[in-house]
Amino acid sequence: MSISVADVSKFYGSQKALDSVSFEIKQGEIVGFIGPNGAGKSTMMKIITGFIVPDSGSVSVCGLFCGPGAVEMKRLIGYLPENNPLYPEMYVREYLRYVADIYRLGPKAKSAVSDVIDQTGLGAEQGKKIGALSKGYRQRVGLAQALIHDPAVLILDEATTGLDPNQIIEIRNLISAVGKEKTVMLSTHIMQEVEAICSRVIIINHGKIVADGPVAEISALSGARLEDTFRQLTGS
Repeated sequence: MSISVADVSKFYGSQKALDSVSFEIKQGEIVGFIGPNGAGKSTMMKIITGFIVPDSGSVSVCGLFCGPGAVEMKRLIGYLPENNPLYPEMYVREYLRYVADIYRLGPKAKSAVSDVIDQTGLGAEQGKKIGALSKGYRQRVGLAQALIHDPAVLILDEATTGLDPNQIIEIRNLISAVGKEKTVMLSTHIMQEVEAICSRVIIINHGKIVADGPVAEISALSGARLEDTFRQLTGS
């Protein structure tokens, strides 16, 4: 399995953010991970990427267990956080070279930067400062930094938040293309996005998994629309 989550729980003080969560994601799947605000989505993604540790349970990525010091495991993951932290004063190519150096790509860094610029459609913007880019192109830079080390697993937290309709379609197409070669876990509030690019959906509510299966099957639980099933299961 690319991602294996077993009985993971996480508390913030007295608040239980995750309650014995378990699921597995196979290599090559694009999985939508959805839930209301505060359901535990970002917490779960941060645990998978090793930014925080669970209070109980375990997580492994491609057979390697997750944790703050699990460097080899982290090399297998590309992560785009919800707020897409970037350095606005840096130029696009400069920033991507900086990320490549963090991953210690060595002599492969120059070609990796050029390849990911082509892959994410940043060619015309590579000489601009990140702060001068539109939201859509900043999201592309965020995806580029997540892809630059050619990870086996891609974790995307609200990758299309704040984008206009054309930008959403462009990012969706890019994620779909990437998903042909990598395992993708995608958090989003846009049901149409899950229906458009995901083969499977996991719904979380109050820290518990309430549905997990192919998109068509989960949609059919309440009729024909995923949004209807989502509202029924989460009360949102």
